[in-house]
Amino acid sequence: MREIAQALRRSLSTVSEELSRNKVKTKYDAVKAHLKAYVRRKAAKFQWKKIAEYADLKKYVEKKLYEDRSPESIAGRLKYVERRLPYASKNSIYRYLKSIHGRKLEAYRAKLAPKKKPGRPKVEKLLDRTFIDKRPRIINTRGRVGDIEADFIVSGKAGKGILLTVIDRKLRVVFIEQILSVSIENVHAAFVKIKRRFPEMKSISTDNDILLQKHKELEKLLGLKIYFCHPYRSWEKGSNENANGVIRRYIPKGADISFYPLSFVKKIENRLNDRYLKCLQYATPHEKLEQYRKRKKRRRA
Repeated sequence: MREIAQALRRSLSTVSEELSRNKVKTKYDAVKAHLKAYVRRKAAKFQWKKIAEYADLKKYVEKKLYEDRSPESIAGRLKYVERRLPYASKNSIYRYLKSIHGRKLEAYRAKLAPKKKPGRPKVEKLLDRTFIDKRPRIINTRGRVGDIEADFIVSGKAGKGILLTVIDRKLRVVFIEQILSVSIENVHAAFVKIKRRFPEMKSISTDNDILLQKHKELEKLLGLKIYFCHPYRSWEKGSNENANGVIRRYIPKGADISFYPLSFVKKIENRLNDRYLKCLQYATPHEKLEQYRKRKKRRRA
């Protein structure tokens, strides 16, 4: 046993305990020992066992994990909103995922993991831009509803079409418009559609895409101010980049956006607006938008 322990770089007591605990009829068989350890671990009283024992809690956690929600957001929702259910911390949910009970869930979520993005080509410079340094303080501090961040998700080389994605900096509510025939006029029309759906829009923060070269016309069309991020600093519109990362789980890099029907794009939009977000006290963007509009309606009345 000392020689085995030395070869495996383990203590003598560890090897001795393994042999004594997992022997079958006084003999040690590696396959049978592994099965015994598997069964013992499945029945062990780890913290994730709470999720496995409470049927309602298990059903809720697994449903939300299949919906691609993060363990942190699920734990926050249990703590602040779903108080009828027993509480499980984010660490407990992570341990449940990595346990024997959560292997199928872990494999399913691994398929949705975002792939590494290749570098984007340089674009032409736009004229007469106003950079985000000149934004009013209320926009920088996310102090009001209606200040949005905008970006485009493009098809691969063999595909056609783009997605215009917009997110409100305060409420994190997302709007997506599919543009199959890509032109500056159609991009402006897509912004107008979003303005109709989200009349609270007051300003736009975006990157330096060539499709926005007529940004002064777009400002007059929408009746608001457009602010540009500095070149190659995508983190300056971090909320939108985060939303695009979630969208890329369902529409991978290089995919043909024209292949996806509008109903699928709408489904992605609804999923984004139904996320439990820590910055919203684990409410959803859709819930916060509804609350805001109800308060506004009461003030007018």
